[in-house]
Amino acid sequence: MAEAATATKGHAEGETRRDFIYLAAMGMSAVGAAAVAWPFISFMNPSADVLALSTTEVDLKPVLEGMAITVTWRGKPVFVRRRTKAEVDTAAAVKLTDLPDPETDAARVKKPEWLVLVGVCTHLGCVPLGQKTADPRGDYGGWFCPCHGSHYDTSGRIRKGPAPNNLAVPPYAFLDDTTIRIG
Repeated sequence: MAEAATATKGHAEGETRRDFIYLAAMGMSAVGAAAVAWPFISFMNPSADVLALSTTEVDLKPVLEGMAITVTWRGKPVFVRRRTKAEVDTAAAVKLTDLPDPETDAARVKKPEWLVLVGVCTHLGCVPLGQKTADPRGDYGGWFCPCHGSHYDTSGRIRKGPAPNNLAVPPYAFLDDTTIRIG
Protein backbone atom coordinates (compact mmCIF):
# COMPACT_ATOMS: atom_id res chain seq x y z
CA MET A 1 0.00 0.00 0.00
CA ALA A 2 2.91 2.31 0.74
CA GLU A 3 4.28 1.52 -2.72
CA ALA A 4 1.00 2.63 -4.37
CA ALA A 5 1.09 5.95 -2.50
CA THR A 6 4.71 6.51 -3.55
CA ALA A 7 3.92 5.71 -7.19
CA THR A 8 0.95 8.10 -7.21
CA LYS A 9 3.03 10.80 -5.56
CA GLY A 10 5.81 10.38 -8.13
CA HIS A 11 3.31 10.50 -10.99
CA ALA A 12 1.81 13.76 -9.70
CA GLU A 13 5.25 15.38 -9.43
CA GLY A 14 6.07 14.35 -13.01
CA GLU A 15 2.90 15.98 -14.25
CA THR A 16 3.68 19.18 -12.37
CA ARG A 17 7.20 19.29 -13.80
CA ARG A 18 5.91 18.56 -17.29
CA ASP A 19 3.26 21.29 -16.98
CA PHE A 20 5.90 23.77 -15.83
CA ILE A 21 8.21 22.89 -18.72
CA TYR A 22 5.32 23.17 -21.16
CA LEU A 23 4.28 26.60 -19.85
CA ALA A 24 7.89 27.83 -19.78
CA ALA A 25 8.41 26.69 -23.39
CA MET A 26 5.19 28.41 -24.49
CA GLY A 27 6.21 31.61 -22.70
CA MET A 28 9.64 31.61 -24.31
CA SER A 29 8.02 30.95 -27.70
CA ALA A 30 5.76 33.98 -27.23
CA VAL A 31 8.74 36.15 -26.25
CA GLY A 32 10.68 34.87 -29.28
CA ALA A 33 7.78 35.55 -31.64
CA ALA A 34 7.47 39.10 -30.27
CA ALA A 35 11.22 39.65 -30.68
CA VAL A 36 11.02 38.52 -34.30
CA ALA A 37 7.86 40.57 -35.05
CA TRP A 38 9.08 43.83 -33.45
CA PRO A 39 11.42 44.89 -36.31
CA PHE A 40 8.64 44.29 -38.85
CA ILE A 41 6.13 46.32 -36.83
CA SER A 42 8.70 49.08 -36.32
CA PHE A 43 9.42 49.07 -40.07
CA MET A 44 5.75 49.91 -40.76
CA ASN A 45 5.86 53.11 -38.68
CA PRO A 46 6.04 56.32 -40.73
CA SER A 47 9.51 57.59 -41.53
CA ALA A 48 10.86 60.94 -40.33
CA ASP A 49 10.12 62.68 -43.64
CA VAL A 50 6.50 61.51 -43.53
CA LEU A 51 6.16 62.66 -39.93
CA ALA A 52 7.53 66.05 -40.96
CA LEU A 53 4.66 66.33 -43.45
CA SER A 54 2.16 65.63 -40.70
CA THR A 55 2.25 69.31 -39.77
CA THR A 56 1.85 72.31 -42.02
CA GLU A 57 2.63 75.89 -41.10
CA VAL A 58 0.51 78.55 -42.76
CA ASP A 59 1.38 82.25 -43.04
CA LEU A 60 -1.84 84.22 -42.60
CA LYS A 61 -0.41 87.68 -43.44
CA PRO A 62 -1.57 87.72 -47.08
CA VAL A 63 -5.14 86.66 -46.21
CA LEU A 64 -7.33 89.75 -46.03
CA GLU A 65 -10.74 89.91 -44.36
CA GLY A 66 -13.29 88.00 -46.44
CA MET A 67 -10.62 85.99 -48.27
CA ALA A 68 -9.97 82.26 -48.14
CA ILE A 69 -6.98 80.08 -49.01
CA THR A 70 -6.58 76.36 -49.48
CA VAL A 71 -3.52 74.52 -48.17
CA THR A 72 -2.70 70.83 -48.19
CA TRP A 73 -2.30 68.82 -45.01
CA ARG A 74 -1.84 65.03 -45.07
CA GLY A 75 -2.96 65.02 -48.70
CA LYS A 76 -6.26 66.75 -47.91
CA PRO A 77 -7.36 70.29 -48.73
CA VAL A 78 -7.66 72.54 -45.70
CA PHE A 79 -9.78 75.67 -46.00
CA VAL A 80 -8.55 78.72 -44.10
CA ARG A 81 -10.97 81.62 -44.19
CA ARG A 82 -10.63 85.03 -42.60
CA ARG A 83 -14.25 85.72 -41.88
CA THR A 84 -15.87 89.14 -41.93
CA LYS A 85 -17.64 90.49 -38.86
CA ALA A 86 -20.97 89.76 -40.58
CA GLU A 87 -19.97 86.11 -41.19
CA VAL A 88 -18.89 85.70 -37.56
CA ASP A 89 -22.12 87.27 -36.29
CA THR A 90 -24.26 85.15 -38.62
CA ALA A 91 -22.50 81.94 -37.54
CA ALA A 92 -22.81 82.81 -33.85
CA ALA A 93 -26.53 83.64 -34.14
CA VAL A 94 -27.56 80.19 -35.47
CA LYS A 95 -29.74 78.20 -33.08
CA LEU A 96 -28.37 74.73 -32.32
CA THR A 97 -31.85 73.27 -32.87
CA ASP A 98 -31.59 74.34 -36.54
CA LEU A 99 -28.48 72.21 -37.11
CA PRO A 100 -28.41 68.53 -38.13
CA ASP A 101 -25.02 68.19 -36.38
CA PRO A 102 -25.31 70.73 -33.51
CA GLU A 103 -22.09 72.53 -32.65
CA THR A 104 -21.55 76.14 -31.64
CA ASP A 105 -19.39 78.41 -33.74
CA ALA A 106 -17.21 79.13 -30.70
CA ALA A 107 -16.41 75.40 -30.37
CA ARG A 108 -15.14 75.31 -33.98
CA VAL A 109 -12.69 78.24 -33.89
CA LYS A 110 -9.78 79.44 -31.78
CA LYS A 111 -10.13 83.06 -32.92
CA PRO A 112 -13.53 84.16 -34.24
CA GLU A 113 -12.24 85.72 -37.46
CA TRP A 114 -10.22 82.63 -38.49
CA LEU A 115 -11.95 79.44 -39.59
CA VAL A 116 -9.83 76.35 -40.35
CA LEU A 117 -11.57 73.30 -41.83
CA VAL A 118 -10.72 70.08 -43.65
CA GLY A 119 -12.23 70.77 -47.08
CA VAL A 120 -13.77 67.35 -47.64
CA CYS A 121 -17.55 66.89 -47.75
CA THR A 122 -18.67 64.47 -45.07
CA HIS A 123 -21.14 62.76 -47.42
CA LEU A 124 -18.94 61.12 -50.05
CA GLY A 125 -15.60 62.91 -49.79
CA CYS A 126 -16.00 65.56 -52.51
CA VAL A 127 -14.33 68.97 -52.19
CA PRO A 128 -17.03 71.62 -51.67
CA LEU A 129 -17.06 74.89 -53.60
CA GLY A 130 -16.85 78.25 -51.86
CA GLN A 131 -13.17 79.06 -51.55
CA LYS A 132 -13.03 81.30 -54.63
CA THR A 133 -15.06 84.49 -54.79
CA ALA A 134 -16.84 83.28 -57.95
CA ASP A 135 -17.78 79.90 -56.43
CA PRO A 136 -21.36 79.24 -55.34
CA ARG A 137 -21.47 79.23 -51.54
CA GLY A 138 -24.84 77.58 -51.07
CA ASP A 139 -27.89 78.86 -49.24
CA TYR A 140 -25.97 79.74 -46.06
CA GLY A 141 -22.93 81.63 -47.42
CA GLY A 142 -20.34 78.99 -46.57
CA TRP A 143 -19.61 76.10 -48.91
CA PHE A 144 -21.66 74.11 -51.39
CA CYS A 145 -21.00 70.55 -52.54
CA PRO A 146 -22.55 70.30 -56.02
CA CYS A 147 -22.19 66.51 -56.24
CA HIS A 148 -25.14 65.84 -53.94
CA GLY A 149 -26.28 69.28 -52.79
CA SER A 150 -24.87 69.68 -49.29
CA HIS A 151 -24.90 73.27 -48.00
CA TYR A 152 -22.54 74.42 -45.22
CA ASP A 153 -22.73 77.71 -43.32
CA THR A 154 -19.99 80.24 -42.54
CA SER A 155 -18.81 78.00 -39.70
CA GLY A 156 -18.58 74.87 -41.88
CA ARG A 157 -21.66 73.30 -40.27
CA ILE A 158 -24.01 71.21 -42.39
CA ARG A 159 -27.31 72.99 -42.87
CA LYS A 160 -28.98 71.23 -45.78
CA GLY A 161 -28.35 68.13 -47.89
CA PRO A 162 -27.25 64.53 -47.38
CA ALA A 163 -23.96 65.19 -45.53
CA PRO A 164 -24.27 63.71 -42.02
CA ASN A 165 -21.67 65.85 -40.25
CA ASN A 166 -20.07 69.28 -40.21
CA LEU A 167 -16.82 69.86 -42.07
CA ALA A 168 -14.06 68.60 -39.78
CA VAL A 169 -11.84 70.98 -37.85
CA PRO A 170 -8.24 69.73 -37.97
CA PRO A 171 -5.97 70.06 -34.96
CA TYR A 172 -4.29 73.45 -35.25
CA ALA A 173 -2.64 76.09 -33.10
CA PHE A 174 -1.67 79.72 -33.51
CA LEU A 175 2.10 80.05 -33.30
CA ASP A 176 1.72 83.84 -33.32
CA ASP A 177 -0.89 86.30 -34.62
CA THR A 178 -0.13 85.55 -38.27
CA THR A 179 0.98 81.90 -38.34
CA ILE A 180 -0.83 78.65 -37.62
CA ARG A 181 0.43 75.09 -37.44
CA ILE A 182 -1.99 72.45 -38.66
CA GLY A 183 -1.44 68.99 -37.30
